[in-house]
Amino acid sequence: MSGFTVTIKDLRFKYADRYRRSNFELVVDNFTTSGCAAVMGENGSGKTTLGKLVAGILRPAFGCVFYNDADIATLSLGEIGRQVGYLFQEPSRQIFAPKPLEEIAMPLELRGMPKEEANEKAAEMLEKFELSHIKESVTFTLSRGEKQRLAIAAAMVMQPKYFVLDEPTTGLDKARRQILADTLKILQADGMGILLISHDMGFVEMMGATVHQMKGGRFVDA
Repeated sequence: MSGFTVTIKDLRFKYADRYRRSNFELVVDNFTTSGCAAVMGENGSGKTTLGKLVAGILRPAFGCVFYNDADIATLSLGEIGRQVGYLFQEPSRQIFAPKPLEEIAMPLELRGMPKEEANEKAAEMLEKFELSHIKESVTFTLSRGEKQRLAIAAAMVMQPKYFVLDEPTTGLDKARRQILADTLKILQADGMGILLISHDMGFVEMMGATVHQMKGGRFVDA
């Protein structure tokens, strides 16, 4: 069981009219999770919105999100980022470096790690996700599956205490889904909490996740 707990209390979130989702409102009265949890539901049910609120990417109009006992409204973006990692549904949105090795090494260097050590750790992550052969490729030329694995590797190298993954198996074949599950289970055993946003019931079962269903911006009985 993870020692890191996410708790949501009396949360309300509504998109601004410019997003053309003026009728959508996410309402979560009480939700607490640690270990591995999965949020499932139809497209537009609020899963991704919830994940972004948990990760501090979106801020609620009302209510609170807590990391253990800390209200994240009191934390800086840097403090949030050191605790919670986030995988976007579209990996291209979070890949910035021109080459895969640099994509993983760069955040380590920004935290003060010597370049040689950062490159070594980046190379280890590339090997773990079977990406060593493209470490010097141009990132925008990678396939969607390669970008997905690179984004996961770049997030995991930072060793977050909690990891929100939005549709992490998109573009992954059966063998690589298993590699991802095995890696996440190791990190979970070391104390990392996981929130899976997914339509992939097979992967959710593989992870042994506690399942929560969403519909219309609210949790419903599974």
